[in-house]
Amino acid sequence: MNTVQTQARVGASQPVGQDLAAIEFEAIRKVFRRGREEVVALDGVDLQVREKEFVAIVGPSGCGKTTLMRMAAGLEFPSSGQVRVHGQTVRGPSPQRAVVFQQFALFPWKTVEDNIAFGLRCTGVPAARRREVVGRYIELMGLQGYARAYPQQLSGGMQQRVAIARSYALDPQVLLMDEPFGALDAQTRVVMQEELIRLCRANPRTVLFITHSVEEAVYLADRVVVLGRRPSRIREVLDIASVRRQHAWESCEHIEEVMDLESFVKLRTRIWRLLREQHVEDPVPA
Repeated sequence: MNTVQTQARVGASQPVGQDLAAIEFEAIRKVFRRGREEVVALDGVDLQVREKEFVAIVGPSGCGKTTLMRMAAGLEFPSSGQVRVHGQTVRGPSPQRAVVFQQFALFPWKTVEDNIAFGLRCTGVPAARRREVVGRYIELMGLQGYARAYPQQLSGGMQQRVAIARSYALDPQVLLMDEPFGALDAQTRVVMQEELIRLCRANPRTVLFITHSVEEAVYLADRVVVLGRRPSRIREVLDIASVRRQHAWESCEHIEEVMDLESFVKLRTRIWRLLREQHVEDPVPA
């Protein structure tokens, strides 16, 4: 495995500390039981995500991408191995680890501002501070004019903006995103990718991002982790941040300009070849 580590966060000017591990997966093995059958989903996964680094995970369907994210969230646990966040073993959910799912999971009876404020209210943040934080993220996510709207009055993209704002409002140390744009149409998905880049530059967080989209992973992430088929291990980790800096992707205004760059195309092609290898059938014995 050719593992190359990145040193910088999307849009960040300061290098990421070499010794700071925000998320650690150590010798992760996960076995699911279906009746009497055992299915090994993950087998020997070792990965570190550094402070304020954006790491995307791609791989074949059913390879354990979401399972890894759920372990970091404390929603699932390894059969063996350790998951640590900032040096502490993960034993359950925490407001310091916010999760954004593919389905927006908003409260339909609450307005945009009440949805964003929900976690703040649950953690006892005073009303004046809640209003301040909610107002900031309404502005950051381009939700001005929709504070009193209900989810059913919003497009899918707008609803996902609310979901991301709600997660960011808690000021989490770690943001865990499971196919957050998977339910959106193609055009809205591109807009949301650009919005996420902008938000990450304005307010960096440690991000673990699960996606089936190779282009999305390369565009957003500092590193892309490619998982193999079950029982899944890491096939390769690609350093995107160094290529981004070397070829000045930040000078491109829109995502399509980045995707036209030769450096982007080479990375995308490399990942697609790794994924294609996973679908090659084992040769039939003679």
